[in-house]
Amino acid sequence: MIEVEGLTKTFPTRSGRERIELRAVDGVDLRVDAGEIVGFLGPNGAGKTTTLRMLTTLIRPTGGRAVVAGHDVAKDPVGVRRSIGYVSQSGSTGPEARAGEEVVDHGMLYGVSRAAATARARELFAELELDGLWERKPRTMSGGQRRRLDIAMGLVHDPRLVFLDEPTTGLDPQARANLWEHIAALRAERGATVFLTTHYLDEADALCDRILVIDHGRIVASDTPDALKRQVAGDLVELTVADPSQVGAAVTALAAARPDEPPEVDGVRVAARVREVGDRLPGLVRALDDAGVVLAAIEVRRPTLDDVFLTVTGRSLREDA
Repeated sequence: MIEVEGLTKTFPTRSGRERIELRAVDGVDLRVDAGEIVGFLGPNGAGKTTTLRMLTTLIRPTGGRAVVAGHDVAKDPVGVRRSIGYVSQSGSTGPEARAGEEVVDHGMLYGVSRAAATARARELFAELELDGLWERKPRTMSGGQRRRLDIAMGLVHDPRLVFLDEPTTGLDPQARANLWEHIAALRAERGATVFLTTHYLDEADALCDRILVIDHGRIVASDTPDALKRQVAGDLVELTVADPSQVGAAVTALAAARPDEPPEVDGVRVAARVREVGDRLPGLVRALDDAGVVLAAIEVRRPTLDDVFLTVTGRSLREDA
């Protein structure tokens, strides 16, 4: 569905009086197969939005090649636009338009007849839990309802490839979870391919078959969520010591569990990543007991996508967001 080779984008800018070129995207290679849900992650300024805008023909590439839904983005941008659905982060519905009419008009812009667009829009309203909102104006809807309406706009012409740009930003947890179900259904029930950008790592973990991480204009990681998490060195073991005077003994005991890096100390908290923690945890507990260390808490945490992000970019996506 998407084949990208050496995609680049530069922007002219100035450094003092000197005119220079800023390379926002620097030779990106990526592939998305039909039927995949792929998450696209990156820190602010990493090139994520610029890449997405090139793939959706909103800006032209400076170099490289990108074929989207069988159409070259540089040679046949109209063909790309006719073949994809695009749901922008800011949404595309007018606040004063009536919801149903807005979706029908959007379908007609793609060459769908009014009758077919109306039937399709009614179907989408039912699937996306927008029943009873056909005559409502978007400004009177909740955030979750507006985002589902945006998705209906992006699907009314029945595209096989859908781009979702930060689809759940600003939604409450219940609305986010509800929208996740609808996004998963795009592939499960419609066979659509989904290219998703998000700042929510739990969202990428729950929805995506593969994750692409971009940083400094280049793809720095590409794999399934589980495979990426396995690249992080071990599970995080966190010890919270009841008596601050015993922190040193806790450090010694945790170091004996052979972590990849020396334990880190933050007040009464001692932490380190330990491989094969299931085998080493009993020995760690015995060593703490032998040293007389009293713990207020002990926690073992599997690697998360935020740990992956920190490993490959040196930054936490949660902090960056």
